[in-house]
Amino acid sequence: MMKTLVRFSAFGLCLAFSFMLAACGNKEAEQRTAFIEFLQTRLLDKPGLRVPTPSEEQKVSFGDYAKHYAVITDFNEGMNKSVSQPMGEVMAKGALRSIGDLASRRDDLKAAKDGLTGLRSALDQQLAKADAARAQLKQPDDLKQVYDKAYEKTVSAPAATFKEVFPALDTVFDGALAVGDYLQKDKSKIQISGASVTVTDPAVQAELNKMLQNLNGQSAAINAAQRKMQAMVRGS
Repeated sequence: MMKTLVRFSAFGLCLAFSFMLAACGNKEAEQRTAFIEFLQTRLLDKPGLRVPTPSEEQKVSFGDYAKHYAVITDFNEGMNKSVSQPMGEVMAKGALRSIGDLASRRDDLKAAKDGLTGLRSALDQQLAKADAARAQLKQPDDLKQVYDKAYEKTVSAPAATFKEVFPALDTVFDGALAVGDYLQKDKSKIQISGASVTVTDPAVQAELNKMLQNLNGQSAAINAAQRKMQAMVRGS
């Protein structure tokens, strides 16, 4: 009788264990389905760049996959704090209202240009951190296909678009600083009154006009990059 009881108990434990495995497997499938649906309907099917915050109930429904979504949200939060918001400050410092600003606000322009270096570094760090975290994720094929598209839309594409703005800004700040230096160097031949500029030397006037035309052309590159960024954000 003792042997029979032992065998029956062992069989019962194995049976219970198999039921536990089956239950765990079903739970993972449900969590994966919920996460895939969220990525598809809340990120991929929506126009523009939107990274919604899931409710606590939704996070629970994702199970461990909530950590996978955190890779995306952490990147966007980090980029907003260390890149997007400081970028606004850089642009404000480098904003020019008149040709006189090119000479009188040279220090602001230099500070704005130097600020770009920090923004570049911050963006590279945020992207490297996100890419490293993503590389550690273990995902079934059906989830990976959807997640890869969501990651591209909310992490890779925004980072790449931001990086396109930096060279254009660098070029504009360099051009503005060069004009400022030229105005300072030949200030005896250049009279500035508000938006009006009077040059007494034809050679200086020709060179200044050439530099200002180049600066205007460089500004067009920034406008194009900004339009691309706005189109990405808005989805149009």
